[in-house]
Amino acid sequence: MELYLIRHGIAEVATDNIKDEKRRLTKQGRQKTEKVAQRLKKLGLHFDCVATSPLVRARQTAEILVTAGLSSQMEECTHLAPDGNIHNWVVNWLEPKNFAPDTKLALVGHEPCLSRWAEVLVWGEGKERLVLKKAGMIGIKVPETGSPLGRGQMFWLTPPKYLL
Repeated sequence: MELYLIRHGIAEVATDNIKDEKRRLTKQGRQKTEKVAQRLKKLGLHFDCVATSPLVRARQTAEILVTAGLSSQMEECTHLAPDGNIHNWVVNWLEPKNFAPDTKLALVGHEPCLSRWAEVLVWGEGKERLVLKKAGMIGIKVPETGSPLGRGQMFWLTPPKYLL
């Protein structure tokens, strides 16, 4: 299975009037994310499902991916919220779904959560070495059987500027 961890695009700054969970993509964030999505489509990517954090900016990013034709399925996943735990995600979301081995999943979320998840998937622990830029992506191939934690193989790490 291939996991594509995708950080949301550039969003509004949290203020007293705009709570973190309600922050929307800025015009620039939307445009940049749309260009990244179009480039991913031209590269031949297609996701069987786009799972997204319930926060507005992540959901908008996921919607852009679906609109670009990168997937026809989108699902909200509370585990992808900023305080999400990868162990709970594996046990309570990934394993029960019993995806086919050739499944490609896009996981749209936040930093530093997604970088930490990537590190745990590859090295079995967070090392605080990876950084995922807004609208950037990390691709990790995980084994067909057994826990994916510490057994993943990273094959893609790119900031959006290389896709524009």
